[in-house]
Amino acid sequence: MNTIKQLLKPEEERRFFASLVFFLLILLMLFSHGTFAADITVSLDRNPVNLDESFQIMFTATESPDDDPDFTPLEQDFSILNQSNSSSSSWVNGKSSKTVLWTVNVMAKHLGSLVIPAIKFGKDVSNSSTVLVADNATKKTVNTDEDLYIEVEATPENPFIQSQVFYTLRLYTKVDISQARLNEPDLADAVIERLGEDSNYNTQVNGLNYSVTERKYALFPQKSGQLTIKPLILTAEVLTNSRPSFNGFFNSQMSKTKRVESKAITLNVKPVPTAFTGKHWLSAEQLVLKQEWSGDIQQMKVGEPLTRTLSLIAKGTTVGQLPELNTTETNDNLKAYPDQPVLQEQKKVDGLLAFREEKIALIPSKSGSYTLPAIEIPWFNTKSQKMELAKIPETTLSTVAVASQSEVINPIVTPEVPKNTETSLVIESPKKTNIWLWVSLLLAVGWLITVIVFLTKRKVTEPVIEINDSDIKLKDCIKNLKYACRANDAAATKNALLEWGRQKFNVANLGAIAEYSDARLRDEILDLNQTLYGKGVGQWQGKKLFQAFTENKAREKIAVTEDNSLEPLYRL
Repeated sequence: MNTIKQLLKPEEERRFFASLVFFLLILLMLFSHGTFAADITVSLDRNPVNLDESFQIMFTATESPDDDPDFTPLEQDFSILNQSNSSSSSWVNGKSSKTVLWTVNVMAKHLGSLVIPAIKFGKDVSNSSTVLVADNATKKTVNTDEDLYIEVEATPENPFIQSQVFYTLRLYTKVDISQARLNEPDLADAVIERLGEDSNYNTQVNGLNYSVTERKYALFPQKSGQLTIKPLILTAEVLTNSRPSFNGFFNSQMSKTKRVESKAITLNVKPVPTAFTGKHWLSAEQLVLKQEWSGDIQQMKVGEPLTRTLSLIAKGTTVGQLPELNTTETNDNLKAYPDQPVLQEQKKVDGLLAFREEKIALIPSKSGSYTLPAIEIPWFNTKSQKMELAKIPETTLSTVAVASQSEVINPIVTPEVPKNTETSLVIESPKKTNIWLWVSLLLAVGWLITVIVFLTKRKVTEPVIEINDSDIKLKDCIKNLKYACRANDAAATKNALLEWGRQKFNVANLGAIAEYSDARLRDEILDLNQTLYGKGVGQWQGKKLFQAFTENKAREKIAVTEDNSLEPLYRL
């Protein structure tokens, strides 16, 4: 570097270093682009599809790919009707994220399991996928004079209790409609959840072109026997053009009201199989049970906590059906402090996804080994129609005593530097130390001024939060309910529930409170009512009721209020 300075003049030296920095930046950009390729995923609006039906292929990237896509490979098996792209950016918790979406509307050229090939986006490439194209010859024949009609189906029609049933409605139209109103599916003793967004496509029925809007629901019947899903009723204004008036200068548009109705569907719901031996009935399409630890379970220290995280993910069930995971009882030598469970639901097009997570802090008071028993969750696989067992094996913890203070702190030994020996140790002079002292002091003063300004502005701009008395009363009711359930006191639990019901729903009996609750909490409330007023009933246990109450509260938080109208179908 000194040689360069000697050979170059000051002006040339500046240009040299500017060029060097620019060259390094170019290398860094090239390296970054070559190392981090864009991840492009492929999804379909529905699968399978019928021949002569259009469907959408979505290509999603979390960052801008290398170049525009080349959709030519799709033309081998699909006819491309149209395509569009959009992008969105968001900033959450100090982190920015970007999503780029390409939507291609296509129609299959032939039947079978067709491969959606990998699409090149410059140097970036999407993954491949498959779609099943079926023959629509089996589609029911309808009256071709109908301008619009509703088709519904439920799969399966013979489910087990609390198992997922897909309820699909399709609205076929070949005219323009407005002010459409459609009721929601109505099924007594069932949990009903709407899945994803509506999908729109075109199809042919008896040689006529129809526009189709498809909507899906997940139904979970809560009792066995025959249950009937009532017909859906659509009321809409059908737009028509009247004869021209005023010599054709004005064309008035008129409409007529039309009402169409779907068929009713009856489900034959089967009870829990006699072969199921678990205490808690759980049916799902897939289920994953796992545990994680915040540290080394073989080197736990006495008096220091270690967190165990248990999580259960199930597809095709509600979060209210997931059982409690942490049922292990510990002693004084190993204290356990569980947190409130985290409950979440995701409503996807292919079904409901339920998630339960429990965190338990374990603190040993003595050194040694502790064995946590295995966790076993029996469940019914609705795909294979077989009983399965999710299991976390027995876990052994090893605890060691914490070293004493004298063992932890090592004496400070000043190494002797041999004479006539060169060393790289640099001792700062008092002058340099004073400079850094003043710099540190200046930075500290600046930080203090910033904090004072921030607090001053916060006092001025921070909104005043009003505490509602009803919220306080509800919290007291929940606290009383928790204590009563822990004490297995049925009468006190009833009083706490009644007070909670009066505060929240303005009702004054257990039956009315049960009507506002989900299926699991409703069953526990009815069981409590039977205990209080029935004959020959054994000792009541409050643990299950409070667990159902907690899960009911969590479901209220994650529930999304949905509009009963058909506005998402048609925005005119």
